[in-house]
Amino acid sequence: MSDEEVIRRRLLIDGDGTGDDRRINMLLKSFIKWINNPDVDNTLHERMLSQLAQCEFAQKKSRLVSNMSQEELKSYGHLSNEIEVQIEEAKKEIEKTKAELHEAKRVRKNRIEYDVLAKVINEQPDRLETNEKLSMLRQELGSLKEKSEQLEHKLEMRRKQFHVLISSIHSLQGMLDECDEEIMDISLENYEDTDMTVASVEMTQE
Repeated sequence: MSDEEVIRRRLLIDGDGTGDDRRINMLLKSFIKWINNPDVDNTLHERMLSQLAQCEFAQKKSRLVSNMSQEELKSYGHLSNEIEVQIEEAKKEIEKTKAELHEAKRVRKNRIEYDVLAKVINEQPDRLETNEKLSMLRQELGSLKEKSEQLEHKLEMRRKQFHVLISSIHSLQGMLDECDEEIMDISLENYEDTDMTVASVEMTQE
């Protein structure tokens, strides 16, 4: 239970006529009774002194408790301020750490990219080797081009020769066809001559 709850309960209880208020009321009653009593009552007087001492003690105690409460409140206030300062410092430290972490990530990323780029560069051949390879490739391309031209020339010659051959074949075929016709004509003429000779012989025999 907190101190505020204790003080609140005590105030509620004292408001019902108990505690310090009850002591003061008892003292006032005893004082009025002692004044109105014409006889000297030492017992009542002693009781009043005892009640007064109790009231003084309760008042001192209450003042002490109040002072202690004020000191505690001040202490709590200072502690709260210190905690707030520490929280702000912690926030600043967190932001600083975040910035450092972000910077570290950026540096790490740049380092990785640099390592990858350096690896790629190291894997690439140097300029002299590249120029030599390019020169060799140019020579190979020139040689292939020359061979291609030679093959094209040969192919063109083969086309011409084939064309000449086809023309010769057609000419020969034509000549053969003419020869066949002449042979057929000669055969027919011989056949007709033979028929006429046979007919003449038959007529003579008759």
